[in-house]
Amino acid sequence: MSVNLSKNGPALTAAYKEVVDEKSSTNWALFTYEGNTNDIRLADKGDGGLEELGEELNSGKVMYAFCRVQDPNSGLPKYVLINWTGEGVSDVRKGLCANHVSSMANFLKGAHVTINARAEQDVEPEVIMQKVAKASGANYNFHKESSRFRDTGPQGPVGSVYQKTNALSEIKRTNKDNFWAQAERDEESRRQEERRKAVEERQRLERERKEREAQEAAQREQNYKERAQQIDQKKRFQQQQEAEDREKERQRWEAASVISQRAVNPREVFRQKERGVTPGERESSSSPQPEESRATPDGNSNRAATPTQEPYNDVAGNDALYEEPSLVDAQNSYAYEADEGANRGICARALYDYQAADDTEISFDPDDIITCIEMIDEGWWRGYGPDGRFGMFPANYVELL
Repeated sequence: MSVNLSKNGPALTAAYKEVVDEKSSTNWALFTYEGNTNDIRLADKGDGGLEELGEELNSGKVMYAFCRVQDPNSGLPKYVLINWTGEGVSDVRKGLCANHVSSMANFLKGAHVTINARAEQDVEPEVIMQKVAKASGANYNFHKESSRFRDTGPQGPVGSVYQKTNALSEIKRTNKDNFWAQAERDEESRRQEERRKAVEERQRLERERKEREAQEAAQREQNYKERAQQIDQKKRFQQQQEAEDREKERQRWEAASVISQRAVNPREVFRQKERGVTPGERESSSSPQPEESRATPDGNSNRAATPTQEPYNDVAGNDALYEEPSLVDAQNSYAYEADEGANRGICARALYDYQAADDTEISFDPDDIITCIEMIDEGWWRGYGPDGRFGMFPANYVELL
């Protein structure tokens, strides 16, 4: 904030005019602040000169003094402005009041000497008068100066300004000039070389950046192509798997259709062979028999019903008898275990997976080996599966080895 000189303006102006008036006995005036504000007030004034003024300065305040003194050289009145900042003033206040010095100098015009003081030794009258004497424009003494112009007689012959040329000095000066000229040329060459190297370095970095970007772009393109190839291969593989699955499903349906269209159940043939009965004997035993009449106690005749079921249904009705392993199965199983690894008979590899419908069939997966195959029917064979069980399986699900 700026200093305020208008609040106590009349008193300040009156004190200043008394000091600059040579007819007035007042030769100094002291100004300071009102508390911690920026308002300037008149602190004191007097006619005791610098000695009296120095006693009024306070070490805990910022003050401005304007004093009239007599020039020791010319005897003319001179004016001194003292900017006093006591040692006990805080740093914040010092920094704030430092901006007011120029404003106070404009208000207290005509000062020949300005002194910035902080201690008592800075405002000693002798120190201030020495500064006034040095700043005086008439710094001379008539009695001292008159002795300088007194005629003392001849002073001696007047010499010439001619100096003999020293060849060695001239050579050294010439060599010196040449040395500095060469140094300047060398410095200029060095600077040009540094600029050239800087340009080459920038060009090299630019080339490396472009090459790196080109390599990265090529790598990205290659990765994209590889990814696209992998996706295409995966799609083709999926399509191939789907086609194989559809083909397997079609073959299963064809096998099931062939089996369902047969008049004689292959399982019945297998079971009859297991029990040692030929199909002809089975048919004769299952042919209709003459009916016999029996007399009942009430006189009515009761004719026994003859079985008219087909061979397949009759055999199916005796499943309980077939569930126990037959002697033939036990013998075949024992013979297989004894000769395993030596003679596996007719073998085939599974083309598709098959799950057994009952205990008379075997289950297998693709690429499983079926051994000791007996071709009991055109569409159904029997043999040992991968789990060691002996049973029937569809002939079109395997291929012979």
